[in-house]
Amino acid sequence: MTDSPDIRLRFSPAPTGFLHVGSAHTALFNWAQARHRGGTFILRIEDTDVARSTDESIEQIQQVMRWLGLEWDEGPYLQSQRFDAYLAAAQRLLDAGVAYECFCTEAEVRERNEQAMREGRAPGYDGRCRDLTPEEREAFRAEGRGRSVRFRTPDDGRSTFVDLVRGEISVEWSTISDFVIVRSNGTPVFFLANAVDDVDMHITHVLRGDDLLDSTHRVLALRRALGQGCIART
Repeated sequence: MTDSPDIRLRFSPAPTGFLHVGSAHTALFNWAQARHRGGTFILRIEDTDVARSTDESIEQIQQVMRWLGLEWDEGPYLQSQRFDAYLAAAQRLLDAGVAYECFCTEAEVRERNEQAMREGRAPGYDGRCRDLTPEEREAFRAEGRGRSVRFRTPDDGRSTFVDLVRGEISVEWSTISDFVIVRSNGTPVFFLANAVDDVDMHITHVLRGDDLLDSTHRVLALRRALGQGCIART
């Protein structure tokens, strides 16, 4: 990573409770890299889970960061104020055929996953709504069923990216089932919002915990589907 004012890093916590030590650790490393490299440190609040996000948590995150001396250069940006951008991106993916409407309920998906495990098969969405006809979709709407939007993962091949610490990370696409990007209540999911925001905010490097390593495959797949390139991650 070279010194450059064009380097842009972000800390993007979810305001669903107190800021824990692991999140503070992530914030510190992003802030330190931005300051060391002469770049920009951005605070982004990922409050797409509107049912669990609270104003108190948003304020508490900022208070703790100031107490730690981690002042940010831009933000805080609230994802809850950018839903139109995420839903427009979801519509582009639908129009391109790389996403589809799903009318399965949570109970139905859970039941099929349990059945798969009983039969020794791996759980995960089974693609039930992948190839519905327009007539079938209309019939589900007439029943009053809710509709989510799922991203269609490739049927074969591998998802690969280079992590600056771990090196090349690669998994079979067959292990990553089609995932929801817009919930049935119309709110966007973390994966989609993250991909759109990192592009719009010109994020160049992402420093995050190992717990988010797996989600990187999904976010980068969305970026590629939206016509955007990859960014360095560690």
